[in-house]
Amino acid sequence: MKKINYRKIILLLADIFIISVSGILLNYVLELTNIIGPEGSRGLLYYIVINVITCVFMLMLFGSYTRAWRYFNIKDYLLSGISMVLGFTTGYLILMLLQIPVRKIFFILFFLFATAGVLLFRLIFKRTFLTIAQSEARENPERTLIVGAGQAGHMILTEILNAQNDENNPSHNLEPVGFVDDDITKLHTVYRGVEVMGVCSEIPKICADQKITNIIVAIPSCEEEEKREILDYCSVTECKIKVVPYLSEILFGDDKQLIAQAQEIKIEDLLGRKPIEFDREKIKEFISGKVCMVTGGGGSIGSELVRQIASYNPKQIIIVDIYENNAYDIQQELILEYGSAINLVTLISSVRDYDKMEVIFKKYRPQIVFHAAAHKHVPLMETVPEEAVKNNVFGTFNVATLAEFYQADKFVMISTDKAVNPTNVMGATKRACEMIIQAKAQNSKHTEFVTTRFGNVLGSNGSVIPLFRRQIESGSAVTVTHPDIIRYFMTIPEAVSLVLEAGAMAKGGEIFVLDMGAPVRITTLAENLIRMYGKIPYKDVPIVFTGLRPGEKLFEELLMDEEGLQSTDNKKIFIGNQINVDNQELVCKLNALHDAAESNDSELTVKLLADLVPTFNHNTD
Repeated sequence: MKKINYRKIILLLADIFIISVSGILLNYVLELTNIIGPEGSRGLLYYIVINVITCVFMLMLFGSYTRAWRYFNIKDYLLSGISMVLGFTTGYLILMLLQIPVRKIFFILFFLFATAGVLLFRLIFKRTFLTIAQSEARENPERTLIVGAGQAGHMILTEILNAQNDENNPSHNLEPVGFVDDDITKLHTVYRGVEVMGVCSEIPKICADQKITNIIVAIPSCEEEEKREILDYCSVTECKIKVVPYLSEILFGDDKQLIAQAQEIKIEDLLGRKPIEFDREKIKEFISGKVCMVTGGGGSIGSELVRQIASYNPKQIIIVDIYENNAYDIQQELILEYGSAINLVTLISSVRDYDKMEVIFKKYRPQIVFHAAAHKHVPLMETVPEEAVKNNVFGTFNVATLAEFYQADKFVMISTDKAVNPTNVMGATKRACEMIIQAKAQNSKHTEFVTTRFGNVLGSNGSVIPLFRRQIESGSAVTVTHPDIIRYFMTIPEAVSLVLEAGAMAKGGEIFVLDMGAPVRITTLAENLIRMYGKIPYKDVPIVFTGLRPGEKLFEELLMDEEGLQSTDNKKIFIGNQINVDNQELVCKLNALHDAAESNDSELTVKLLADLVPTFNHNTD
């Protein structure tokens, strides 16, 4: 049974009350001051009823009652104001249609007072409940379980106990209930009155039995896999979770309390590994003093590439993107940060336009080309496969051909794990791109061509995290395609650092692959993101399973069967061996594919794409 949200009901009833009372009081004041005569009360009931209905309808339509009150921001107040404008405008038209006399001065004042009241009540409503929540927190201490009974855990406990007499201390409201630790020699030992109650696998049971509301993970020296396993146990509970940083990240000093450094669980913590470290000196040597071009430079990966390249003192950065809004945003960001110190060129152009791209290459002569421009949305590309082919395959062919002709030093292509044994059009086009780059690498006399392949990127445009956040904040159900679907994940800075270091170490023809740790269940990701918002999965926020989309796999792969695996200086980066590509056969098949795509023949395009990419097993279920 769905939980009734009384706060939203209160908000709706309050709006009805405010609009009604605004009309009644305004009418009374205007009569009292002789601005309108006693006959002014005629039609008042119509005014109020009609405008209450139209305004409440518009507020509902704009999501005023589905938005969680604590997340209300300036945009939401603005939308509420627009709702009132549209509501009163609609009410005015209805009154005119019903031929009810409309007193304009009254109607204008009615709108102003009602709108001010509705917006003011929302502001008061939010602040009142925040105050109540803070008051409840002081009266109801957070029963806290400390994971790790070692030195860090003891320090956390001492800080909590010392804070209990200091109402200004943020930890004042914490009540230490117990420890858990996998060291069985510590089981049932007591430190400062607090017992080690069990091992980490018992966290869910202990939290339920002891009514724990807060967990602090205090094992800064644990291995990545151990930390992920502990967080999995914690995530099964309904508790708030905070994590003490790794030892290398802890700040020391008299005023650096350990508990203050504990952070709420982040999605990155679920990757099961520390952030990948990269050789910044090698990257600096690679980038410094060079003319660098980034296609798709306004996208999630492209814009981060531009940011990181800018930090290595390039001679010039050329941003190429067809979407002007994103390109403008990253341009302004860099100008704001670097001013005249950066030589930046931003060009609105499509990689599909060979002639325009040639003008750019001829004028700027980029030495390093990072090719991030691509259509990447799997379901959308299933609908229009010819557009995926035009943009991904032939956009790549255009840029790579021009990079070779104008003798760029290196060409780095951004690929994806969906290119391995692809089951969807997007993945097949990216595999075709890899084949083009490998063919170029086999034949190029000057330019070194390289591919970087990685999995899903946390927080990128079109990824699940922004979607889940929007769904949670709007009060909607979180949608997951399948309960068992898993994905490899990276952070955006990791993905970009991989691209840069791979480019630095490339000799030509390699496919660089990142060891991305254990795959993550998307359902677990959704559940933990819901908990980060202080809500309970399946109770406060439903999770709805919508079924796998056309071309979607339950899991992704990072290497093809025919590829070997070589280590590099970076133990987290591997190289897949170059696969020989018959250049003459590739060109012949590309020509046929080009003609099919340009004729917008979807069926033939998919057929020829499958002929080009032998590992393409199109899943249309």
